[in-house]
Amino acid sequence: MTDAQDHKEKMKAVQAEHRKKVSEAVDPGRGLVLINTGKGKGKSSAAFGVVIRALGWGQKVAVVQFIKGKWKTGERRFFEEHNLVTWHTMGEGFTWDTQDRDRDIAAATAAFGKARELMESGDYDLVVLDEINIALRYEYLSVDTVLDGLQARSDRTSVFLTGRDAPQALRDYADLVTEMTVEKHPFEAGIKAQRGVDF
Repeated sequence: MTDAQDHKEKMKAVQAEHRKKVSEAVDPGRGLVLINTGKGKGKSSAAFGVVIRALGWGQKVAVVQFIKGKWKTGERRFFEEHNLVTWHTMGEGFTWDTQDRDRDIAAATAAFGKARELMESGDYDLVVLDEINIALRYEYLSVDTVLDGLQARSDRTSVFLTGRDAPQALRDYADLVTEMTVEKHPFEAGIKAQRGVDF
């Protein structure tokens, strides 16, 4: 058998196996829970890629930002300018900026209250809870509170949670968990954050 024939036979077997898996897969009849976590860059960026995908299918999307506060990012500018997404930036900035735990807890609680309203409304196909895992890491919110909110969501609604250090209970509950790893980052080499790439 030639290399070309051998390759063709291998690819036919891969194709058959993939088709079998697709034919056995079922629609869960509800939105999914997705998590991007880990120390690597791109957790929110990937979630916003899914936002664009949902919008491409004419779906309705909402975003609640838990940490970034008044910091202007390219994605926020774009989605607000084009009025494509229901957008709520409710954090007060990086956790080291406020230096006021009570204030941070109040901001996270208000943000999750808004998130619950959006998730339960039945109006949205996708709700992104950007950097919520940071609010959980610092115990501004409890894991049980977040799990209760996810369980109460509309069947229509998928929820995407981002941020480092997603707690194990959330990972266990989610349908998809992606751990972003870092191999290299320009900031570690003294390069400042770049507009359009980092924010």
